[in-house]
Amino acid sequence: MLNKVADLKIELVEVCEAAARACAPHVGSGNKDEGDGLAVDAMRARINQVPMNGVIVIGEGAKDEAPALYDDEKVGTGKGIGVDIAVDPIEGTNLFAKDMPGSIVTLAAAPAGSMFRPGSCFYMEKQVYPKAAYGKIDPEAPVAERLQQLAKILGKTIEEIKVFVLEKPRHQQLIADIHHAGAKVRLATDGDVNGAIQAVLNMGSDALFGIGGTPEGIVTACAARAMGAEMFGRMAPQKDFEIDLCKKEGVDTKRILTRDELVTSDDCLFIATGLTSGAYVHHVKTGSDAFGLHATTDTIVLDGGIGNIRRVQTTIHI
Repeated sequence: MLNKVADLKIELVEVCEAAARACAPHVGSGNKDEGDGLAVDAMRARINQVPMNGVIVIGEGAKDEAPALYDDEKVGTGKGIGVDIAVDPIEGTNLFAKDMPGSIVTLAAAPAGSMFRPGSCFYMEKQVYPKAAYGKIDPEAPVAERLQQLAKILGKTIEEIKVFVLEKPRHQQLIADIHHAGAKVRLATDGDVNGAIQAVLNMGSDALFGIGGTPEGIVTACAARAMGAEMFGRMAPQKDFEIDLCKKEGVDTKRILTRDELVTSDDCLFIATGLTSGAYVHHVKTGSDAFGLHATTDTIVLDGGIGNIRRVQTTIHI
């Protein structure tokens, strides 16, 4: 009998794989919404077959008017354990549309009631660090001081530290501060989950700083907790209507939330299937054999229940 979220890992991997296969033919098409819609439809169809009493704690779409699995949407068969789900059917939609590295299908899961609910706040300021930094970073310190703390922890010079930052106008001062401190910046137009996982796994980036989507923040918190990495988040509404909604809901935009406030259980999963090849997953590959056309997906699973990393490659005929 299933009694842990981790017991659902293969079923939830198949949710991400289904979404990736559905939208993969549109990688590089220049049309991000068409691919997003296909991914959402495939994800919804498969996740509703999973034996769980699930709810989308935070989905995509509201902040960018894209196709979505919606906040508070019930998913699964309705029978089984209660599960909180955070999802982004295509993380890095612009990367997807332009066939640039780092676009993924991603999903996070944890026991019912264990994920932070941000209300109408669609954007979050994030700090993500590898496992060695857990409990050793002052999240309220200036950028230069945090980078000095991180360099000491990792046994690096400040010049060897590389921080992933989204290339957005709102980050101009942050980028300048990182450079002024002597560290390097890895810029990307989209996909801060990709950058955060690089920091969590210490693969290419030593940290992630900056403001990105709240759904991506909750997904990242599950990855960080699963791997024992460090993360902090702060609600950071950007658009006028979002700011007004957050004021009405009493959202505290000054409070820094810890990783364990963003997700309160070790029984959590982070799953990512590649759409375009990146630092830790490859793109969907198609081919043919005697039985016809087939597609191969590449997925990474971070399992907080046992603290391990699993790679899953699946080939099916299409």
